Amino acid sequence: MLTDDETVHTLNRTYRGVDKTTDVLSFSQREGDNGDPWDNLLGDVIISIEQARRQAEDYGHSMAREVGFLTVHGILHLLGWDHEVAEDEQRMMAKTEEILASVGLTRESS
Repeated sequence: MLTDDETVHTLNRTYRGVDKTTDVLSFSQREGDNGDPWDNLLGDVIISIEQARRQAEDYGHSMAREVGFLTVHGILHLLGWDHEVAEDEQRMMAKTEEILASVGLTRESS
Protein backbone atom coordinates (compact mmCIF):
# COMPACT_ATOMS: atom_id res chain seq x y z
CA MET A 1 0.00 0.00 0.00
CA LEU A 2 1.28 3.43 -0.90
CA THR A 3 -0.02 6.03 1.53
CA ASP A 4 0.84 9.14 3.53
CA ASP A 5 2.78 9.87 6.74
CA GLU A 6 -0.36 10.15 8.85
CA THR A 7 -1.60 6.69 7.93
CA VAL A 8 1.81 5.09 8.49
CA HIS A 9 2.14 6.92 11.82
CA THR A 10 -1.25 5.61 12.95
CA LEU A 11 -0.43 2.03 11.91
CA ASN A 12 2.99 2.22 13.55
CA ARG A 13 1.48 3.47 16.82
CA THR A 14 -1.44 1.04 16.78
CA TYR A 15 0.38 -2.16 15.85
CA ARG A 16 3.97 -1.57 16.95
CA GLY A 17 3.54 0.89 19.82
CA VAL A 18 5.90 3.37 18.11
CA ASP A 19 4.38 6.86 18.08
CA LYS A 20 6.03 8.25 14.95
CA THR A 21 5.97 7.91 11.21
CA THR A 22 8.36 5.63 9.38
CA ASP A 23 9.13 4.86 5.77
CA VAL A 24 7.90 1.27 5.48
CA LEU A 25 5.95 -1.21 7.58
CA SER A 26 5.55 -4.94 6.98
CA PHE A 27 2.74 -6.99 8.46
CA SER A 28 3.06 -10.74 8.06
CA GLN A 29 0.05 -12.91 7.31
CA ARG A 30 2.05 -15.92 8.49
CA GLU A 31 2.96 -14.86 12.03
CA GLY A 32 1.08 -14.11 15.21
CA ASP A 33 -2.01 -15.63 16.79
CA ASN A 34 -4.02 -15.64 13.56
CA GLY A 35 -1.12 -16.33 11.22
CA ASP A 36 -1.16 -19.20 8.79
CA PRO A 37 2.38 -20.35 7.88
CA TRP A 38 0.96 -22.23 4.88
CA ASP A 39 -0.99 -19.29 3.44
CA ASN A 40 0.17 -18.20 0.00
CA LEU A 41 0.03 -14.56 1.05
CA LEU A 42 3.17 -13.20 2.70
CA GLY A 43 1.53 -10.10 4.13
CA ASP A 44 1.29 -6.38 3.60
CA VAL A 45 3.93 -3.77 2.86
CA ILE A 46 2.89 -0.18 3.61
CA ILE A 47 5.05 2.69 2.31
CA SER A 48 4.77 6.36 3.16
CA ILE A 49 5.15 8.16 -0.15
CA GLU A 50 5.80 11.42 1.70
CA GLN A 51 8.69 9.86 3.64
CA ALA A 52 9.97 8.14 0.50
CA ARG A 53 10.03 11.49 -1.31
CA ARG A 54 12.05 13.10 1.51
CA GLN A 55 14.48 10.20 1.60
CA ALA A 56 14.96 10.19 -2.17
CA GLU A 57 15.89 13.87 -1.96
CA ASP A 58 18.17 13.29 1.06
CA TYR A 59 19.97 10.38 -0.62
CA GLY A 60 20.11 12.10 -4.01
CA HIS A 61 18.42 9.38 -6.02
CA SER A 62 15.15 8.90 -7.85
CA MET A 63 11.76 8.31 -6.31
CA ALA A 64 11.62 5.02 -8.26
CA ARG A 65 14.82 3.85 -6.56
CA GLU A 66 13.54 4.81 -3.10
CA VAL A 67 10.14 3.17 -3.51
CA GLY A 68 11.86 0.12 -5.00
CA PHE A 69 14.25 0.00 -2.04
CA LEU A 70 11.41 0.27 0.48
CA THR A 71 9.36 -2.37 -1.33
CA VAL A 72 12.23 -4.86 -1.39
CA HIS A 73 13.09 -4.04 2.23
CA GLY A 74 9.49 -4.69 3.31
CA ILE A 75 9.25 -7.95 1.38
CA LEU A 76 12.53 -9.20 2.82
CA HIS A 77 11.08 -8.60 6.30
CA LEU A 78 8.05 -10.69 5.30
CA LEU A 79 10.45 -13.44 4.25
CA GLY A 80 12.08 -13.40 7.68
CA TRP A 81 15.07 -11.10 7.11
CA ASP A 82 15.92 -8.60 9.83
CA HIS A 83 18.53 -6.00 10.70
CA GLU A 84 18.67 -5.90 14.49
CA VAL A 85 22.41 -6.59 14.55
CA ALA A 86 25.09 -5.11 12.29
CA GLU A 87 25.93 -8.39 10.55
CA ASP A 88 22.27 -9.01 9.66
CA GLU A 89 21.89 -5.42 8.48
CA GLN A 90 24.87 -5.81 6.13
CA ARG A 91 23.44 -9.06 4.74
CA MET A 92 20.00 -7.51 4.28
CA MET A 93 21.41 -4.41 2.57
CA ALA A 94 23.52 -6.55 0.23
CA LYS A 95 20.47 -8.66 -0.70
CA THR A 96 18.39 -5.52 -1.22
CA GLU A 97 21.03 -4.02 -3.52
CA GLU A 98 21.32 -7.32 -5.42
CA ILE A 99 17.58 -7.39 -6.05
CA LEU A 100 17.43 -3.70 -7.01
CA ALA A 101 20.33 -4.14 -9.43
CA SER A 102 18.50 -7.03 -11.10
CA VAL A 103 15.70 -4.62 -12.06
CA GLY A 104 18.00 -1.72 -12.98
CA LEU A 105 17.61 0.36 -9.81
CA THR A 106 21.24 0.64 -8.80
CA ARG A 107 22.54 3.65 -6.92
CA GLU A 108 24.40 4.75 -10.04
CA SER A 109 21.35 4.54 -12.33
CA SER A 110 19.17 6.71 -10.12
